Amino acid sequence: MKNTQLRKLTIAALLAALAVVCSTFSIPVGASKCLPVQHFVNIVAGVFLGPGYAVGAAFVTSLIRNFLGTGSLLAFPGSMCGAFLSGMLYKLFKKLPFAYIGELFGTSVIGGMISFPVATLIMSNEAALFTYVFPFFVSSCGGTIIAAILVPALKKAGVVRFINGSESKERVKDAGKNA
Repeated sequence: MKNTQLRKLTIAALLAALAVVCSTFSIPVGASKCLPVQHFVNIVAGVFLGPGYAVGAAFVTSLIRNFLGTGSLLAFPGSMCGAFLSGMLYKLFKKLPFAYIGELFGTSVIGGMISFPVATLIMSNEAALFTYVFPFFVSSCGGTIIAAILVPALKKAGVVRFINGSESKERVKDAGKNA
């Protein structure tokens, strides 16, 4: 069990690192930066690691991006809400479309609306309640499309077995049979 938790933590850290490194690739839409890789990472983490690890990876990514000056405080609510809802819906329904819907709705609608008080009270930006919903939706769409292409391939390649450590157990069994 500890081995699986360590493996999940390591993969979450690698996904956060990927999102930070790829944060230089952004598309400006309105008042926000659209980062499709962040949303791809949210879905990958939500599907393969679960909602807790997905939120942790999103939080660490947002924190590092803010420290590096490549992100804003708006990165926190958008990415974390999308990661949580993506992971939770996948956990409940075990179907990839629910993970995609969770990312889109969580980031754009919930994260966009939570960004309103962050923007107005903390960042002193004048914004309406739904100001960030559309830009966050555009950003989420890019990452969701990438995930819709790559996540089924990752599932087919046995990433879930690798994360849970069952792949290494199978190798041990196969090695015992061949000896």
